[in-house]
Amino acid sequence: MTTIPLTLTHWGAYRMRHVPGGATEALPFENDPDPSSLGRSMAGAWNSQARILRPAVRQGYLKYGPGAGVRGKEPFVEVPWELAVELVSGELTRVTKAFGSEAIFGGSYGWSSAGRFHHAQGQLHRFLNCAGGYTGSVNTYSVAAGEVILPHVLGLDPQDMMYNGMQPSWKDIAENAELVVAFGGMSMKNRQVGAGGPVRHLASSAVKSISDAGVRFVNVSFTRDDAPPLDKMTHFAVRPCTDVPLMLALAHTIIVEGLFDEQFVARCTVGFDEFLPYLMGASDGIPKDAAWASGMCGCSAGSIRALARDMARSRTLITAAMSLQRQEHGEQTWWMAVVLAALLGQIGLPGRGIGFGYASLSPVGNDETPTAWPHLPQGLNAVKTFIPVARIADMLLNPGGHHQYNGRELTFPDIRLVWWAGGNPFHHHQDLNRLIKAWQKPETVIAHEVFWNSHARHADIVLPATTALERNDLGCAHLDPHLIAMKQMSEPLGEAQSDYAILTQIARAVGIADEYTEGRNEAEWLRYLYKQLEHSPALGGKTIPSFDEFWDQGWLEVPFDRAGQRERLGEALRRDPDANPLDTPSGRIEIFSSTIDGFGYADCPGHPMWLEPLEWPGADIAARFPLYLSSNQPAHRLHSQYDQGVVSVDAKVEGRERIRLSIQDAAERSIENGMIVRVFNDRGACLAAAWIDEGLEAGVVQLPTGAWYFPSVSDTGPIESHGNPNVLTADRPTSRLAAGPSINALVQVEAWTYPLPDLAPFEAPQFVVPRTFPANAWARRTGLAPLSVIPSSRQP
Repeated sequence: MTTIPLTLTHWGAYRMRHVPGGATEALPFENDPDPSSLGRSMAGAWNSQARILRPAVRQGYLKYGPGAGVRGKEPFVEVPWELAVELVSGELTRVTKAFGSEAIFGGSYGWSSAGRFHHAQGQLHRFLNCAGGYTGSVNTYSVAAGEVILPHVLGLDPQDMMYNGMQPSWKDIAENAELVVAFGGMSMKNRQVGAGGPVRHLASSAVKSISDAGVRFVNVSFTRDDAPPLDKMTHFAVRPCTDVPLMLALAHTIIVEGLFDEQFVARCTVGFDEFLPYLMGASDGIPKDAAWASGMCGCSAGSIRALARDMARSRTLITAAMSLQRQEHGEQTWWMAVVLAALLGQIGLPGRGIGFGYASLSPVGNDETPTAWPHLPQGLNAVKTFIPVARIADMLLNPGGHHQYNGRELTFPDIRLVWWAGGNPFHHHQDLNRLIKAWQKPETVIAHEVFWNSHARHADIVLPATTALERNDLGCAHLDPHLIAMKQMSEPLGEAQSDYAILTQIARAVGIADEYTEGRNEAEWLRYLYKQLEHSPALGGKTIPSFDEFWDQGWLEVPFDRAGQRERLGEALRRDPDANPLDTPSGRIEIFSSTIDGFGYADCPGHPMWLEPLEWPGADIAARFPLYLSSNQPAHRLHSQYDQGVVSVDAKVEGRERIRLSIQDAAERSIENGMIVRVFNDRGACLAAAWIDEGLEAGVVQLPTGAWYFPSVSDTGPIESHGNPNVLTADRPTSRLAAGPSINALVQVEAWTYPLPDLAPFEAPQFVVPRTFPANAWARRTGLAPLSVIPSSRQP
């Protein structure tokens, strides 16, 4: 019997098999009890017509050089690899000499490959570090506000909480909790995916086991299906952006009714006395009680008080979804969740306390030993300039401008070259119309891409990258003991190359090949990384098979040392706070942070507060745009990856993304199921297909992220015709503390009554074959040899 090789994706492990006609099918790995269907998209789309087959250069850039022409508006010219490498290496040299390495933005944000070696971001950053450095970014679009606030409050990064065994596991919860209160829900559609790739999907069965053990769930959300359909699941409906008022009211009830744990607060926290006057209204005349919160939250004061009493009298775990901190003042939601859990006094007890991101990603909650996987050395970045991850447009539009981040005043660099490998900024960034204006500012944009998505279409030089099916790698994930031998299953399509092969050519051209490659090819790097694992202390002295044995078998369940697993958050603290301090300035949980208070930020003061967003259902602008837009993670793809795949395409209507409306909101607008609608606000507009659903609260619409951005012209003017919600979202920082992404957006929806614009997001762009280039302007500016006629090798 022939063994079908495995590959690992961010949505699971699959055995990939070629079938007649040149297609591929994905067979779920036999060790996965609950595989995702998303593998079907990868199997069918990796060789689609959207695939980038050869290096390509934007026509105006090829003619006249850096800064010329308009990105996103011009055809491309396919060029030989030799010329592509010459252009890229020449531009790297020019920018570095003229402006310094700080003028290079090594964006490269995104999930890219699940492999440990062929990870585009890691490869590019390693290369740029060898070349002298680059301006980079800090934090992630997923959890930027949480990544900054939690170290101040708990002394931990969310990665430690979610991936390093620092919060209750599913097993802990089943055995010890009575009540789980899930702010932002616990959506099971998100459990399909995980950074690195979940080999075993365990979340759905784990949550059912918890419910079967008698644990009750409360889904605090504006939609019922933000949590699994369990017998012991209660939906506590709230309006968007009002989790902080609700938490404050819960805290108020717990305190005034004498239900809080005074001893825990006194021993293990600081700042209660500074927070209490605000909560009780002594500082501003407004008690944050249940009556105050009920009008904002859209729920009764009695239901708030009842929930508070239930939480105080039960063995309770409070969870907060990642989405709650991706909004204006998003730091406040996670901070207030910690304060509420501290008042209950159950932090550090088995299965109780506080946790983040359950079901936001597949591995969170798994009862596995924290992993110590091998990684590609990145080297040191000689450039110290950075930006918060979501401030790309601000940086490009305001070089030299000042901005705040976590108590520091920073200056935006003057970026001349943007180099991006992996990730799609035209998916994950907010207010795409603003981003497109900013994207015209750099002199050169280089993109490593697999498909002709909006990222590639808005670049100057496009370098075709391979998929995971066209190279060898090692695949693994957080909180999962499996290591996957990701074997090459196909020759690269067209002239595509791995990011490592691409960067090796450029490294040779600029004289850093020895430093970048260390003399290793792909196969030798994989053995080097495996050797790291063989000598890992996390094995606790256990041995693993040789590399050749592992590669022959195809996968390995690594015997990590469970005895080395870290304690849950707060266990040691509550035993002896003085002997086991947290990594905060006080060594305690910080209800009030003197550090943050000292920053003087009105948009993030020294303790959690209700700070009204500019866009939420209670804002003045809601008179014009009465619907709150939830741009959630889709069920049918990961972000924008494989939007052209069968699973994602089948979920569309007339090729457009579906927007979810409540029965009431649809009826008020005479919108019927499947009807094409226009979704708009002052920032932009897009088309989508109406999906009417009784599970959604009135006043909210949901349009998932990830539809490939495709601008069109219609009878109403410019419009995004595919259903990308980020033409509608605001590009505002969460606050001056984290400067993370906030996705707040109020919109209006109306039936579309005009002819539908053309829609072709998954086709290759227009290509041209130039005859001559005038005056060698490009050669004079770059010092390259004069350009001649570049023949196109693409078949018509």
